[in-house]
Amino acid sequence: MVHLPPLPGAPGYDADGGREAIRERALEDARRLEAGGIDGIVVENFGDAPFYPEDVPTHTVAELTAIAAELTDAADVPVGINVLRNDADAALSVAAASGADFVRVNVHVGAAATDQGVLEGRAHATVRLRERIAADVAILADVHVKHAAPVDEDDIRRAALETAERGCADGVIVSGPGTGAETALEDVERVAETLSEHGLEVPVFVGSGVTSETVGDCLAAGADGVVVGTALKEDGETTNRVSGERVEELVSSARETQR
Repeated sequence: MVHLPPLPGAPGYDADGGREAIRERALEDARRLEAGGIDGIVVENFGDAPFYPEDVPTHTVAELTAIAAELTDAADVPVGINVLRNDADAALSVAAASGADFVRVNVHVGAAATDQGVLEGRAHATVRLRERIAADVAILADVHVKHAAPVDEDDIRRAALETAERGCADGVIVSGPGTGAETALEDVERVAETLSEHGLEVPVFVGSGVTSETVGDCLAAGADGVVVGTALKEDGETTNRVSGERVEELVSSARETQR
């Protein structure tokens, strides 16, 4: 994860450091991640809390596009975009314009009660927008996304099936209750088994709480990959810079599991 500080227009934006400081930090975090051996980078407007529920302002889209374009030029690994809280249209647009490879959508199907209110999935619109703007961008969608509770389908197996099959997601993400919170391995197993039983070759990712100590268990439970933020930051603090040492440690642990 490349967690961006507050962008212009958001509370907490550092006008003294300005846009250049944000971009330099994003590039440095990306360099440390790639040097440590990760397989991909996700950039998101993590510092923009409180988040707009579904539609971020156009100036946020512009800022994210500029930053993402620099990251895709600098990185030799796939780059993904997540626009918090749930602006899939903006994420797809940023990804298409910047040359990014995938997006993360927090609520793709169904509905979830969140601190931004009830968010409803718009898979029908997101998938069609991808076709309309000719974006060669994969959609990774959360199942029972963190910082939320499902309003409709509380069976994670059924929710995963709906996300992959009817929502046409290219990958699914299973998370714990919040940022940095451990993901239940039972949930990972249920999702992976369900998709396999229905013949769906859709990768499963663990989306929160992964550390160098737990990454092996996550992969053994059926995950194809992990999305890691907090555990890779200096002192394990989500808002700190990426620690190259922590990245190398986690990647080493993951590779030991795969041997």
